[in-house]
Amino acid sequence: MREQQTKKFVNREISWLDFNARVLQEASEESVPLIERLRFLGIFSNNLDEFFQVRFATVKRISQSDLTGKKALGGIVATELLDEITGIVIEQQRQSLSILKDIEKKLLEENIIFLNEKEVSPHQEKFLNDFFNQNVGPALVTVILYDEIQDFSDNKAFLVITLDTTEKGQSKPLFALIEIPKQLDRFVVLPKEGDLQYVMLLDDLIRYNFNTIFNMFNYSSIEAHMVKITRDAELDLEEDVGKSYAEKIMNSVKDRMIGDPVRLVYDKGIPKKTLNLIMKKLGIGTTNSLIPGGKYHHRRDYMNFPSLDRKDLMYPEVIPLPIKDLNLNTNILNSIAQKDFLLYAPYHNYAYVIKFLREAALDPKVKTIKITLYRLSNNSQVVSSLINAAKNGKKVTVQIELQARFDEENNIIFAERLEAAGAQLIFGVPGLKVHTKICLIEREEDKKLKKYGFISTGNFNETTAKVYTDYTLFTSHQKILKDIGKVFGFFEVNYKIKTYKHLIVSPHYTATVLNRFIENEIENAQLGKAAKIKLKLNSITNYKVINKLYEASQAGVEIHMIVRGVCCLIPGIKGVSDNIQVISIIDKYLEHPRVYIFENGGDPKMYISSADLMTRNIENRVEVACPIYDLDLQKQLLDTFMISWNDNVKARLINGSIQNEFKKSKEQPFRSQWKLHEYFKLRLDNES
Repeated sequence: MREQQTKKFVNREISWLDFNARVLQEASEESVPLIERLRFLGIFSNNLDEFFQVRFATVKRISQSDLTGKKALGGIVATELLDEITGIVIEQQRQSLSILKDIEKKLLEENIIFLNEKEVSPHQEKFLNDFFNQNVGPALVTVILYDEIQDFSDNKAFLVITLDTTEKGQSKPLFALIEIPKQLDRFVVLPKEGDLQYVMLLDDLIRYNFNTIFNMFNYSSIEAHMVKITRDAELDLEEDVGKSYAEKIMNSVKDRMIGDPVRLVYDKGIPKKTLNLIMKKLGIGTTNSLIPGGKYHHRRDYMNFPSLDRKDLMYPEVIPLPIKDLNLNTNILNSIAQKDFLLYAPYHNYAYVIKFLREAALDPKVKTIKITLYRLSNNSQVVSSLINAAKNGKKVTVQIELQARFDEENNIIFAERLEAAGAQLIFGVPGLKVHTKICLIEREEDKKLKKYGFISTGNFNETTAKVYTDYTLFTSHQKILKDIGKVFGFFEVNYKIKTYKHLIVSPHYTATVLNRFIENEIENAQLGKAAKIKLKLNSITNYKVINKLYEASQAGVEIHMIVRGVCCLIPGIKGVSDNIQVISIIDKYLEHPRVYIFENGGDPKMYISSADLMTRNIENRVEVACPIYDLDLQKQLLDTFMISWNDNVKARLINGSIQNEFKKSKEQPFRSQWKLHEYFKLRLDNES
């Protein structure tokens, strides 16, 4: 239990680590199927990688500057924060290793056996030798370490090899690095032996073949220890006016591969001399960059642990539901012309988004398509539809964000394909990331152009739509869509600040409008009227917004918040936040939507948004919050919020003194993600 908080804010980085502890909880939960537990371990590790690349790296830069970073880091001096982070991470790594051992033990009871290089039986040798020679050996990058500095690429795992060689009768150590190939599956699945299923990690298969790899050296002994390097992922764009924006991004992405190292995770059994050599070559001299661990690292690969044809060890597959009156086999635009529809992925079928775009690409009445793209699936049907539209003579305008972190290269490739097809590309607004998720089309009807569109809380990515929960509003509301058109106008002429009658748009209006909405609830509370605020977010870190919510709490406004990730707000502080409750839900799906609901004296204002309540979303990004006007859709939005709020299985309590304690209730178990599917199925059955 954390000491009782006397301050008003939780440090952002510490709160993020609290969030990742919730992910680790899922890996430790015995009620979670075993293979899913392994995958949660992978998610935990992947999250930690990105944390070190971005947040830890930022704190480290501040600590190395002339500033203490005290104000920017929530009252904690940067050097002290680095030490605190490192201590928490080391403990979480210890826990994750213990959890992994427990899972492996239980998998053994299910006849799934992890095989290491010392446990290979004679009848397994041929398969492993053939697999290595055909698939692994040709892909290996092996580097002998001499005095000069070799390349250590970002976020990769290596085996550090020490060979005891003999030269002129003298024993001499020789050091080498083997990069664990990213393009290969980390897990080698051997042929089943009766009921037994053996799995070997790729690194152990490499260890098993050391004699094949190093047979040209005269060595008496060989040992290997895994290390993993993480580098600062900040992009440093060049000032060269002679280079295109895309060229600057690509050059900066390449530079990221040799950025300053921020973390070295290492096998704690590695000899000190070998570790010192690696640290010297990496230029690591600070202890808060060192994270000791076990034999295996880069556990993010467990995200893709194979299913092994064991459906009994995974969550049951849930088939996405259709939306009433929105038929994938009929004209979707005609249906949207009649009323608005709200898609809630993955409970609803995301194919509606692709259907909308494919129909627009073929419909001769559709003249223009405008869309924002942030993160896309590798084989994006969204991009294919837009290319199809451009080839059919539609005027296609695509705002694609080339600085979507870790998706830069992917987005540049898609941009080149779209441009080649004839689409007009917009590469953002100087100084701002475009994070909004909007689409607008114009269709000629009765000699006039009628607008249709959709607005989402999540990326237009059909792969992540299977595991991320997000809302998408399909609408032909001409006034809302006129505002959407103004957003695209801002992309093209961004020295003109637009005014919006329906949307809340960052960076110009979000802070002002939300402040006004909260102030309205405060006034209603003071008048004795019902005053409530409901927020569903990924993160809340903006101190101005938090202070305004504290003010609302003190005025008697009832505030319920569902925050998946970082929460710098502390509920339950006497005299400050007594009327604020916060929960976080971690379950099968990643909770991703942003929802703002204000009671407004009995006439609720409801918005879905791409924006979290973070300074970057409010001040440094283009974001859109869209109102929900249709009364039935308002009911859906409120119902789904309350289903999540009433979760007593996967909801955790977020506050200052107790972190991540499961929300307890005397009621029957109520698991919101399961109940949401039931809710939409019941609506469908009742409307049929």
